[in-house]
Amino acid sequence: MRLPSSVLVSVSLFTAETTAALYLSTTYRSAGDKIWQGFTLLFTLLPSVLVQLTLIFIHRDLSRDRPLVLLLHILQLGPIIRCLDAFCIYGSAGTFEEPYVTITRKKQMPRGGQSEEVEQEVGQAEGKLITHRAAFARTSVIQAFLGSAPQLTLQLYICVLQQGVSVGRGTLMVISLLSIVYGALRCNILAIRIRYDDYEVDVRPGAYLCVFLWRSFEIATRVTVLVLFSSVLQIWMLPVVLVNFLLFTLYPWVTFWRSGSPFPENIEKTLTRVGTTIVLALLTFLYAGINMFCWSAVQLRLCDPDLIDKAHSWRSVAGYYGLRFVENGALTLLWHAYQTDFYRAVDVPVLALLLLLGYSVAIFFMLLFYQCCHPCRRLFTSSVSQGVWGCCGSSCLLLQGPRCVGATAGPIQAKASLEHSHLTDVDSSPGVDVTYATNGDPSNA
Repeated sequence: MRLPSSVLVSVSLFTAETTAALYLSTTYRSAGDKIWQGFTLLFTLLPSVLVQLTLIFIHRDLSRDRPLVLLLHILQLGPIIRCLDAFCIYGSAGTFEEPYVTITRKKQMPRGGQSEEVEQEVGQAEGKLITHRAAFARTSVIQAFLGSAPQLTLQLYICVLQQGVSVGRGTLMVISLLSIVYGALRCNILAIRIRYDDYEVDVRPGAYLCVFLWRSFEIATRVTVLVLFSSVLQIWMLPVVLVNFLLFTLYPWVTFWRSGSPFPENIEKTLTRVGTTIVLALLTFLYAGINMFCWSAVQLRLCDPDLIDKAHSWRSVAGYYGLRFVENGALTLLWHAYQTDFYRAVDVPVLALLLLLGYSVAIFFMLLFYQCCHPCRRLFTSSVSQGVWGCCGSSCLLLQGPRCVGATAGPIQAKASLEHSHLTDVDSSPGVDVTYATNGDPSNA
């Protein structure tokens, strides 16, 4: 039985960020900055409430008689009591023999072209720990992209406006960045475990390090670009955010509507149709929040029973990072064109180049992860290099259009006409057996 360390990390980040945000809000109140205080509290309390509701929903506490647990969730102390519960279960494991166990079958990673299936006994204590890990993995994602990401953007924007970084603000920004990176890392691990649910997945430390570097560069450059752009063109920042959110929020629903599939009813048996719609709306909102700052690692598919497209598409990855790189470059160029006097002390061209280089480094670590560190890379039907070349070939066909098609069709038509003339000569030659050209059936001659 593994130590529930992921639960401890999630609760530690949640508690540290909430404490730092509450302290910073008091400093804003003392300085008379009521607007910054309001936004800081909003990006702290809103994700906290969503985290409490998620834990209650996953553990199904509404159908149980647990008033103390519900009270602690109302007081926003639910993650702490859940963490203590997980460690109590881990500490008491093995002290008594469990009457019931569950047999699970998982495939091991194929070696030499063969994959063995292994049976494991999962007791009640380990099953509860698995539920705790799954719940906190999802709450870490909610906390990261609905709380920490807008919080980090807000505080960095205030630093640019006030031309300084206080101790409280700097502490909150560091914790928020760590929370976002950890939430993105949990997105990758969740995507791997859902996509390869039949296999026993073992994520090594090298993979964690590679994903950490990938997500750190990606999120840091993205947030910096958004803040710099909003500091010179405040009016245009809202359309950029709305277009991103609406695009990623409506895309799963449009795909679901075009598929003609029935409304998903298997999310939770106790939910009504209205409750299911609310859950799906919140899920798509979270999906849009993730893709606003980084790639979500999965494609949301409402017509699938698991709500996730398990097929890995290099075209979607290349499309997302290609468009995001172009968007970051365009926003950086606009910031460079409309920069204010504040940025005269900064080498603007070097900073813009560093931002684009940082995003390129993030893409490099992403490719390195899928090529060398992915725990299920043996199951890939194509390597990273093949996927990149395939995307480049598709882009070439789209850009060249009829010219590319005509260039490839010419030799094929020439070869077909040559074979046709050869068959005509054979058929017209006297004394030649026509069964060669008719697959052995003289009636077809």
